[in-house]
Amino acid sequence: MIYVCVPAHNEARTAGLVLWKVRQVFTAFPREYQLLVLDDASTDETPDVLASYAKVLPMTIVTHRERRGYAHSLEALLRLALQRTDRPKRDCAITLHADFAHSPESMEDMVKHLESGADLVVAEQLESRGHASRALRLARRWTPRLLGVAGLRDSVSGYLALRLIVLRQALRRDVVPFLQTEGWCANAELVARLAPHARRLDTVPAAARYDLVQRPSRVKPWRQLLAAWHARPVIRAARMATALLLIAIGLHAQSDTTRRDSTPRDSGSAARMTASASVPVAVPFRVGERLVYGAKYGLFNVGTATMEVAGLDTVRGAEVMHFVFSIEGGALWYHLNQRLESWVGRDDFQSHRYRNQTDERGKSWERMFDIYPDSGFYREAGRDTTFPTVANPLDDAAFLYWIRTVPLELGKRYEYRRYFRPERNPVIIEVLKRERVSVAGRKWNAIVIRPRIPNGGGIFAEKADARMWLSDQSPRTMLALQSKFSFGQVTLKLKEYSDPPPEHP
Repeated sequence: MIYVCVPAHNEARTAGLVLWKVRQVFTAFPREYQLLVLDDASTDETPDVLASYAKVLPMTIVTHRERRGYAHSLEALLRLALQRTDRPKRDCAITLHADFAHSPESMEDMVKHLESGADLVVAEQLESRGHASRALRLARRWTPRLLGVAGLRDSVSGYLALRLIVLRQALRRDVVPFLQTEGWCANAELVARLAPHARRLDTVPAAARYDLVQRPSRVKPWRQLLAAWHARPVIRAARMATALLLIAIGLHAQSDTTRRDSTPRDSGSAARMTASASVPVAVPFRVGERLVYGAKYGLFNVGTATMEVAGLDTVRGAEVMHFVFSIEGGALWYHLNQRLESWVGRDDFQSHRYRNQTDERGKSWERMFDIYPDSGFYREAGRDTTFPTVANPLDDAAFLYWIRTVPLELGKRYEYRRYFRPERNPVIIEVLKRERVSVAGRKWNAIVIRPRIPNGGGIFAEKADARMWLSDQSPRTMLALQSKFSFGQVTLKLKEYSDPPPEHP
């Protein structure tokens, strides 16, 4: 199903023609569609026009008795489309203006891009037809530069098609209102909030049809430029908040942050993976080692991450080392506090217990796994079922320490099947080069590796093209971690470290 979302206010002259043009498009390009139209307290004949077309078109009309603005209307229509769908991965929504500024013919091209695998398609209006004032043209040219979104030249088009699963993911934080800006700025904000959740963002060319608009533009060019200048922090914060969330998701590798769990696809996986598992080694890290990282999205600080060897402990009679990885930060309305803990056998470097505690915007959850390396299974707290694990299992936090102990040769490629949930393997490490880097107030000799998990997501996904810098001395300190997302590049960079003396117990 394609939901065509049309916000309207005093568009009696063109609204009916736009709706009929949509019908013609989907008659020539047969697809199942519904029109969702919101009348934002129109004072002309718009309600009568919409009512007459509702009799002959697959159309739903929503009416505001008091005017609430373009952004509120657009958000209401998108939420309605998401409420209507029962197949958000397949169904999509298209946002369309009722004044003919958007040419409905472009919808066919946009839908084809979605059907070929894109999750978000933006019709970039880099050209125009008809007459518009010089001030309006200048404002239209410069506003996208003030409100830039990675991968787009025209972030304020307002003419886009999106798979509804992308909208559902963007709305998971239940922010009300979802769109905090107005006018052209709201268009850029919408794209900025959706793009990080899209696996692929495509663009199609379109022209602004000033020759078909039947009324003077309501846009005040200089006021719009001023609004865009003031909207920059809101849109930047939206990108940074998403960046922080994706850092957290990626850094605990493939661990779910919801209450759902994935059952291993093959109960015999553990036995077959034994042959490729690495030989266990003793834990070489000393209690008290502490590494502090600054998290950056471009030039902006979005949080702090810490890796720490917290102490010695005992789990089911086995002596273990307690590792802690935590990340904390936020931007404006978004805040994340996450703590990953790992208990690893001191003599064999195998995970015995793993805990994930997360507090995201006031919502908290915890997951605890007990891992039994000798028996070949793991169990999650609160669930009676046990699942098979691999030989010499490692959890998310343990992997960040274990990779520092592995012999790595320049130009070599390594494949490991040690993640405690078999279906998430393998983990692949490529040793790319040696490099000199400056972090934490000094220069280091480093080796650069590319970690990736073909079967996973997050910062180690195949498309993320992650890079990790490790000091070229034992034990290898993680100096920096870099990963790419659809909205830009995210970097963790070492800024403080403390290493206790060898005589420390």
